[in-house]
This record gives sequence, C-alpha cells and structure tokens, in this order.
Amino acid sequence: MGWAQLLADGETVARYWSHVLRRGPDDCWWWTGGLTDTAHGTFRAGSHTTATSRVVPAHLFGFRLAHGPDSIPAGHVVRHTCDEPPCQQPRHWLLGTRGDNNRDAAARRRLAGHALADVRGAVGRARAVQAAIAAADGPEEIEAAIAAALDAGNPSGALQNPLF
Repeated sequence: MGWAQLLADGETVARYWSHVLRRGPDDCWWWTGGLTDTAHGTFRAGSHTTATSRVVPAHLFGFRLAHGPDSIPAGHVVRHTCDEPPCQQPRHWLLGTRGDNNRDAAARRRLAGHALADVRGAVGRARAVQAAIAAADGPEEIEAAIAAALDAGNPSGALQNPLF
C-alpha cells in the first residue's frame, strides 16, 4: 500500500491523531504511541483485515498528511527544528538532507539545557515526557508535567539559547 492510500485511509489517520497530544501553535505536539530507539514515533498504518498494514515512522506519515503523499523528495529527510524526535507539530518540520540534519545536531547538541544535551538521551527524554503526560491528572496539569519531565533531563538547570 502506497503513501496516498495510507493517507486516504480514515482509520489510519484517526489512529495517527489519537497518539498526538496537540498543544499550542508553537509548542511541540508530543507523540504518545510507540517509539523507535532514536525516539521517533512509530505506528501501524493500514489495516490487518485487508492485509495492507505496515509500520511507519509517525513524523513521515504526519509530514505527508500535512503536505501530500509525494512531498518528501528522494534523498531528503524530515528534520525537527525543535530537535524533539517524537514531535508531530507540522510547524517544527523542515525538509533537508541527512547532512543538513547531522549539521543541525552537531551545532546544538552541546548547548546547555537543549533537547540534544538531555542526560537521558533522546529516548529517555521522550519516554519521560510520555510518562508525564500519562500520569497528569487532567488536561490542566499536562503542561506542568511536560515541563517537569523536560527539566529533569537538565539537572544543572543551566540554559544556553542557540546563537543562530
């Protein structure tokens, strides 16, 4: 089953959105489903009953959902400008090459308090946020829970804003 068919499948699209915690227009939209070892979201697209099921990276599904099935040219990747691999916020995605993505990470991974400098690593950070979301007592507590989970990965409390 190709991307166009997966994106046209209402059950698959609904399942995708059921794993996305949509927040403010500039905030990360956290993936609450399965994670890869690089902290990217993953989920089953298609249907077991029609033998069209396959596991896909959530951000690639989301990018194509927002921009069309053929929106990722060969040789390009979807970069997260927020450096949060589980983020599903379309405003945080940017196409580029793998080299662009590697240069982004190299430029920001040493910034104190930055997502890439989290002492737990990307997967530990993502799992901590997912656990905080799941444990929050209602929508009014989710933002504080997310903030606390993110802060826990920066025990020094130091923060350095990007220079660019």
